[in-house]
Amino acid sequence: MKILVIGSGGREHAIAWKLSKSKRVQSVYVAPGNGGTARDKNIINIPITDVVLLRQWAQQEQIALTVVGPEAPLALGVVDEFRAHQLRIFGPTREAAQLESSKAFSKAFMIRHSIPTAKYETFTDVREAHDYVKRMGAPIVVKADGLAAGKGVVVAMTLEEAHTAIDFMLGDAPSGVQHNGQARVVIEEFLQGEEASFIVTCDGLQNVALATCQDHKRLKDNDLGPNTGGMGAYSPAPIVTPQIHAKTMREIIIPTLKGMAADGVPYSGFLYAGLMITKDQEIKCLEFNCRLGDPETQPIMMRLKTDLVDLLMSATQSQVKSVEKVIDSSPKQDRETREKPGKLFFNNHVWPSLESLELDWDRRPALGVVMAAQGYPQNPKKGAKITGLPEDSEDVMVFHAGTTGESGELKTSGGRVLCVTALGGTLKLAQQLAYKTLEGIAFEGAQYRTDIGYRALQNVKPH
Repeated sequence: MKILVIGSGGREHAIAWKLSKSKRVQSVYVAPGNGGTARDKNIINIPITDVVLLRQWAQQEQIALTVVGPEAPLALGVVDEFRAHQLRIFGPTREAAQLESSKAFSKAFMIRHSIPTAKYETFTDVREAHDYVKRMGAPIVVKADGLAAGKGVVVAMTLEEAHTAIDFMLGDAPSGVQHNGQARVVIEEFLQGEEASFIVTCDGLQNVALATCQDHKRLKDNDLGPNTGGMGAYSPAPIVTPQIHAKTMREIIIPTLKGMAADGVPYSGFLYAGLMITKDQEIKCLEFNCRLGDPETQPIMMRLKTDLVDLLMSATQSQVKSVEKVIDSSPKQDRETREKPGKLFFNNHVWPSLESLELDWDRRPALGVVMAAQGYPQNPKKGAKITGLPEDSEDVMVFHAGTTGESGELKTSGGRVLCVTALGGTLKLAQQLAYKTLEGIAFEGAQYRTDIGYRALQNVKPH
């Protein structure tokens, strides 16, 4: 089959890379892709970003499955557009994607359905927001309501930081991070604990959890500096114990899926719950993302042994209006076996239902370190030449995000440039291999943390 991945970041490179390894796949296309996907002989970049043009191209090329990587196309309604033309696509509808595209929608949803989250208030008036912060004090969290590519959250440790964030998001010249044309912020209580990423694959009714993961949001070592889209991640996350896993499913994931269905907006796609786990093992949902995290995707894809095509085809099976039946000439015994509950047919292949699918994971941990451009996250510089990239291997992959090919050279084109990801027999070995690989890669002004994975390694740094 032919598969299309929409997006251009490290997450999309990792998804496309994993899909290209499936024996079921003829071609993997990425729209628009990046310098890394362009270099991969098993992936083809398609320079289209317009939703309607993409749908027309997918129809023309008879794409069997489309996978949406980033949040922006979801908020634009790419899933609605593809489904309206009977194209199989994995991701939430525009209405369902409001769980991410509007912080105010998400918080109101969580309160309405008794999903544990931080206390909050929503503001469109800058003066009222300032007054609220003065009353509540710091530390406090200020969030832009609309999409901000992972940079719309300010964890203000001082009142000055909070007021600056409010002016940036709501002032006379707001940052442009808006929802439905209006600048709006969510201001919520500061929670203490350890964050983790909990991601499930959903089909509207059923779900299956992916491997646990934990990322590092702050730019600098020891969790200092500004928030970013993510400077590295590792999987599994020891903080998510079996008890925490079960509690998250019971208190957050299942109520969310039931709540969306009850609201008339069934949720399908990847659902990412950002968790805060306190010292007394209480869990609160900080936010929802309606797609895989970046850089969490990179170590998760390195560890996934199940064919990703099987997972995504099972998760989109409900979109197939007419399911193929076993031909009448099949032996009676074979027919009965193949028609057991939980089995669905597509193109003469039996796809398990999502709920019955058991994912197989590499027992080895994986760890990814992000190399970011000079000036990231405020003013990333572009155009720096990248050298020293290693050959891909079974244990090490360098996934590209902000890269582009120019005159035969690979150059930086975004804030987060690369994610050097490695598998190891232990998390320490994965960490050592990732940093050893990273040392050979260079571009002017490269920034990276030297302590990715430190929480799971009891604050032991690699060097």
